[in-house]
Amino acid sequence: MKTLVIIPTYNELENLPRLLPEVLSKEEGIHILIVDDNSPDGTAAFVEDQMKNNNRIHLIKRQSKQGLGTAYIAGFKYALKNNFEIIFEMDADFSHDPKEIPRFLDEIKNSDVILGSRYINGVNVINWPLRRLLLSSFANLYTRVITGMPIHDATGGFKCFRRKVLEAIHLDKVTSNGYAFQIEMTFKAWKKGFKVKEIPIIFVDRVKGKSKMSKKIVREAVTMVWKLRLKSIFGLLK
Repeated sequence: MKTLVIIPTYNELENLPRLLPEVLSKEEGIHILIVDDNSPDGTAAFVEDQMKNNNRIHLIKRQSKQGLGTAYIAGFKYALKNNFEIIFEMDADFSHDPKEIPRFLDEIKNSDVILGSRYINGVNVINWPLRRLLLSSFANLYTRVITGMPIHDATGGFKCFRRKVLEAIHLDKVTSNGYAFQIEMTFKAWKKGFKVKEIPIIFVDRVKGKSKMSKKIVREAVTMVWKLRLKSIFGLLK
């Protein structure tokens, strides 16, 4: 199956030289799309150089830092336009282990969305401070209670979609941009009747580069779950 791994980037030059070959080595049908938000560290220039010798590497260069959600939406549209059948979301910082990609590809054969879950089998997070871990755990419990969605890790970003799921979701109506984006995409897929499955992963916090977490991202996630529930109740979900 023609597969695209979408990796949003902002100042990830330290990680990409090792990440790109590791991802591509997992299967011959895998392509990578970097969606770069005008990184000042030269991330896009590095990717362009790699593209000269590898037609499985692709790049979308954006003019400013526009956020995670819009980066993935741009990537999804690229995937649909270019006839990819399986579409991944993946971080650039090795918190998502490329070794898990074959397992995702195996699981997606019998599902529509595969979520890499940090919490389905206890807590599988390494190197997070206790405060961050508690915040994440509470956010996922809060999401589960408010939306009714039977997902243990709705904010995780290691995910795999079948093409038909993205075709069924009105991508221009996806409004969230931070971790709320992950909740919104999974909720919409679930409400449309697609089979969503969680598989356990071990999440290791980034070693190089800076985290993109902010108070704004947290606030957006808190309010988004209520918006999703209300839209669902009144038949406004698209």
